Amino acid sequence: MTLNRDTNFPAGGWVLSRREILAGGAAAGATLLLAGCQSGPSATGDAGTDAATPVWPDQANTPYSALPTPPSGSKPAPTGQAPTPSSVSYGLPPNVIPRSTWTSAGVIRSLANPMNGVNRITVHHDAIPSQGIRTQRDAIVRLNSVRQSHLREGWADIGYHYVIDPQGRVWEARPLVYQGAHVKDKNEHNIGVMCMGNFEQQTPTPQQTAALDAFVASLMQRHKIPANRVYTHQELGQTACPGRNLQRYMLATRSRGGKLASVYV
Repeated sequence: MTLNRDTNFPAGGWVLSRREILAGGAAAGATLLLAGCQSGPSATGDAGTDAATPVWPDQANTPYSALPTPPSGSKPAPTGQAPTPSSVSYGLPPNVIPRSTWTSAGVIRSLANPMNGVNRITVHHDAIPSQGIRTQRDAIVRLNSVRQSHLREGWADIGYHYVIDPQGRVWEARPLVYQGAHVKDKNEHNIGVMCMGNFEQQTPTPQQTAALDAFVASLMQRHKIPANRVYTHQELGQTACPGRNLQRYMLATRSRGGKLASVYV
């Protein structure tokens, strides 16, 4: 598919100061480039008051520090052919905070390709320290700064489909009807899930990993995606993303006895 040009859309629905957006966007852009998490468009396309924190079923109770450590550098071993892309449900999954909460801006549709079903999931970090993100307001500032950084790259929108903040809140990012821009040349049929944080420098919070396990498990069941089709960015491209600490966690949760390894699809 060819890429076209279109105009920009209006600013986000939450009223953020110009200083917040510009400062957050500059930090996002600089840190993302240093950590190497950004993935540009593929050859075929672009790819306050707090609400209650979502409560996920069957949350993990095991502390991150107590998880087994798989062999260094090990990766899941994909087996068999990729499943046929599912007839994707574009409805918002339960307990996900809708995009309208943090922006009223739309996707630049002329720069985006349709998703046309999904058959894999890829986990990322945004490569920006997240210790200061506590409230919904904090997360909204971060979401807008990442989106602005991606728009400056010439993309259609924020590159990820879902984002998990350090408090375990799951946010809708790019609508799932569109391919993301999160793994260069491998965005087709690929759901992008990003965890806020730089996991080369920090570890994901227990709330974040519990939400990640539960949410990815729900996506696996919803779209019939087996555990060997759940990847991290570095397993599909030349990057440090999602950082060594989240990579270690993902290896553990997909290993025998891990939360995602036991998901029945």
